[in-house]
Amino acid sequence: MPRDYYEVLSVERTATVEVIKKSYKKSAAKFHPDRNPGDDSAAERFKECAEAYEVLSDPDKRRIYDQYGHEGLKGRAGGFQSAEDIFGQFGDIFGDLFGGGGRRSRGGPRRGQHLRTEVSVSLAEAATGVEKEITVDRTKPCTRCGGDGAEPGHSAVTCSTCGGAGQVIQSQGFFRVQTTCPACRGQGKTIDVRCGQCAGAGRERDRVTLDVKVPAGIDTGMQLRLSGEGDAGEKGGPRGDLFVDVHVRPHPLFERQDSHLLCRVPIGFAQAALGSSVDVPRLDGSTRTVEIPAGTQPGEVLRLRGEGLPDPHGGRPGDLHVEVQVEVPKSLDAEQEKLFRQLAEHEKRNVTPERKGFFETIKDLFTGEE
Repeated sequence: MPRDYYEVLSVERTATVEVIKKSYKKSAAKFHPDRNPGDDSAAERFKECAEAYEVLSDPDKRRIYDQYGHEGLKGRAGGFQSAEDIFGQFGDIFGDLFGGGGRRSRGGPRRGQHLRTEVSVSLAEAATGVEKEITVDRTKPCTRCGGDGAEPGHSAVTCSTCGGAGQVIQSQGFFRVQTTCPACRGQGKTIDVRCGQCAGAGRERDRVTLDVKVPAGIDTGMQLRLSGEGDAGEKGGPRGDLFVDVHVRPHPLFERQDSHLLCRVPIGFAQAALGSSVDVPRLDGSTRTVEIPAGTQPGEVLRLRGEGLPDPHGGRPGDLHVEVQVEVPKSLDAEQEKLFRQLAEHEKRNVTPERKGFFETIKDLFTGEE
């Protein structure tokens, strides 16, 4: 059972045509095949949105749908068999969405498909920005036919089925339905002798190496767009774009928290009790001396302002958070053991206020006193 058309476009049943058109443009842009290459579910949603708009934007069809639902439209609404049908029906809307022309212009130049790849960088590279080489498999105009799909010496001719219109009219009872021409697939022309190199496609595979500039502060999940680096267009149309997904590899010392960095620094028991100076590593390989206050507790965090990562959007740089980890020695020599035993005896005789409160709480729990 098809979904409710108002639900598909996320509009109220009282929505105006302008509201419906605005919602459709937003949905079509989201699920457009060029932006979701190879995603069959997105293609289905794209078709579903187009069918909903076809009905709700037509006053007569909308009135019938409101009164009788999907059953009332059987045999009346043409529907769409492919994306080309949708482009042919709503070319003006897609011109607004994607800058006009491209694959929406029936029989003319069509924009190439968008492509998607990924690049991996280290955390240090993400901090400073880096230029990376990526290899991309894409299409280019056929070197034999120049992109028109015809064998040299031959050319495309007007389609005899549709007379160059790119669409044909089919009668269904009292109704006439306009669909994409099956002979030329909406091109308006056919090729009698196809190019022997590209089999009439007008394009061939190509592998290229491109330089991509990764900006400072970039994070995993962010995406770069290289305009005009996608597949070649048809019939001289512009190239699509290349989208590059960025992955930042984990670092053995630093943990990323948005634009902040966390570094866990181990210190000795005596350093924490008496205070000391420690060298804290930086992401660029250098170190910075940090003062550890006397009485620092395990897990305390010291903040070094501006020592984190830059903001890719131009905001304030992040901070470096230094988490103090107090190490307990696993083995002691004779002298160390003697000193620790003396310290233990001293602690036993001189209970600190904090420890006293802890032991008194335990006593109250077991004696029932409150």
